[in-house]
Amino acid sequence: MSWTERTIEPLALARPGVDRDAEHRTDEAWLAAAWSHPTTRVLVVSGGQVLVIDDTPGAAPGGAPAGGGTGGAGPSLVLLPSFEAPEGERYFLGTDTDGVRHFALAAESLPGRMDGEARPAGLREVGGLLSRRDAGLMVHAVALENWHRMHGFCARCGRPTVIAAAGHVRRCPACGAEHYPRTDPAVIMLVVDEDDRALLGRQVHWPEGRFSTLAGFVEPGESLEQAVVREVAEEVGVPVGEVTYVASQPWPFPSSLMLGFTAQAVSTGIRVDGDEIHEARWFSRDELTECFEAGTVLPPSSISIAARLIENWYGKPLPAPRR
Repeated sequence: MSWTERTIEPLALARPGVDRDAEHRTDEAWLAAAWSHPTTRVLVVSGGQVLVIDDTPGAAPGGAPAGGGTGGAGPSLVLLPSFEAPEGERYFLGTDTDGVRHFALAAESLPGRMDGEARPAGLREVGGLLSRRDAGLMVHAVALENWHRMHGFCARCGRPTVIAAAGHVRRCPACGAEHYPRTDPAVIMLVVDEDDRALLGRQVHWPEGRFSTLAGFVEPGESLEQAVVREVAEEVGVPVGEVTYVASQPWPFPSSLMLGFTAQAVSTGIRVDGDEIHEARWFSRDELTECFEAGTVLPPSSISIAARLIENWYGKPLPAPRR
C-alpha cells in the first residue's frame, strides 16, 4: 500500500465520545430534568481552560472515576455534579455511552479544588492525552465558550443577544435574528513532488527549525480544492495539480475546522511570500530523518492534523517536539 492510500486514524480532537442529542436542545423541561439528575456531570470552562487531574485512582458517586475521568494514569477532566457547579452559562454537550448527561458551564474563573490535585489546562496541552469521551467534551465546550464570549451582540442590529438552544444558538430579542456557532473552514495540505519529497514550511513567527505543512483559510465562493491550489501558490509559489482529501479535525483556536489534503506539485521551484512563510524546503524521508536526529528540524505538535499528514507520508511516528 502506498502512502497516498493509507487512512488516518481518528485524530485526537476528532474522536466522538458522546451523543450530542441535538433533538433535546430546545426542550426546556427535558434540559431542566437532565441538569438536576444526580448522575449528570458538568465541565466548567473559563478562557479556554478546564480543570484536569493527572491520575484518577478512585471512584466518584454514580460510578464515574474521581474527577470524572476514565481512571488510571494520565489527565482526565474534572466533572462536577450539577449541584456543585458555579454560576454561569450552561451548554448541553450530550450523553455518553453510560447514559450520563454532560453540560459545560462557562464561568468567570475555574473553581478551586479543596483536594489540591486539579490543575487548569488547555486543549493544546492535554487534548491528545485525554480519553475519547473527555477529548470530545472538551473540544465542544471550549468551542462554544469562545463563540459565546465573542458574539454577545447581534450582527444585524447591534443589540445584545441571549443564549438559546442549550448553548447552540444566540437570539436577538430586538430584531429576532438567530446566530449560530461559527466555524471557519481552513485547508491544510501536504504537498509532494514527483520524487515523493514533501514540502514543509516555517511560519514567520515560529521558532527556528519548526517546520510543518502549509495551511490557509477558505475564501468566500471558493471550493476546498481551489483553496488548496491558491494557498500553496500564494505562500510558496508552487503550482499544484491533483488534490486529494484525507481527513478533518476541529481546531477551536479559536473556531476553525481543519480540512486535510495531499496535493501533487506540478513544479518544484519555491518562492516564499515572506509575510506568512519565512522558509520552505523539500524533504525526502531520509533527509527529514537526518534533520530530526540533528535537531535542525522540529516537528509540529502531535495533537495537530499537520503531524498526522506528515506521519502518513513519513511512514512512522514523528519524534516528540522539543520544548
